[in-house]
Amino acid sequence: MTTSRPAVWLLLGAASLMLAGCSAFGGAATPSPTPTGPPEVDVLDLAVGDCLDTHGKPGITRTVPVVDCALEHDSEAYAKVVLDDAEFPGDDAVKTRAQADCPEEFAAFAGIEYDASTLDYAYYFPTSGSWADGDRRILCLIFDPAGRVTGSLEGSAR
Repeated sequence: MTTSRPAVWLLLGAASLMLAGCSAFGGAATPSPTPTGPPEVDVLDLAVGDCLDTHGKPGITRTVPVVDCALEHDSEAYAKVVLDDAEFPGDDAVKTRAQADCPEEFAAFAGIEYDASTLDYAYYFPTSGSWADGDRRILCLIFDPAGRVTGSLEGSAR
C-alpha cells in the first residue's frame, strides 16, 4: 500500500532491555505506578485496547505509560500482527509487514479507511534481540496527529 502520510515507527525493544519470560502474546499486565506519571507497563504486555500516554516519544523502550482510555492520551493499540517466520526476517521486512498490515487493520477499528482518515498510525515491532527472546508481534497504534485525545478512537470514522 502506498500512502502520502509516513507512519511513525516505534521500536519494541532491544535484547538488552527485554526481561526473560515475557510473552509477546500476553494480555495487559497489572501496571506498576510511577512517582511522576501514569503506570508503566512492559511493552511486551501491551494489548489491543490499551491507551498509551507516551507523549509521542518514539524509540527503543522497555515500558510505556498506560492510562484509562477515558483520560487524555496520545495513542491506542488497535491491532496485533503475529509474525510466523522461523528466523528473524530483518528490520526492513518487519517494517514492510507493519506498513502493509497496520493500514489494513485500521478501517476495521477506526470505521474509515486509513487513506481517508485524519488519524494516523504507528507501531511497536520486534528487533533481532527481542526476537531471540520469543517476541513475534507487531502492535499497531492509532493516534491523532493534531494532538492528544480523550476516549477511544474505535469507530471514530475520522
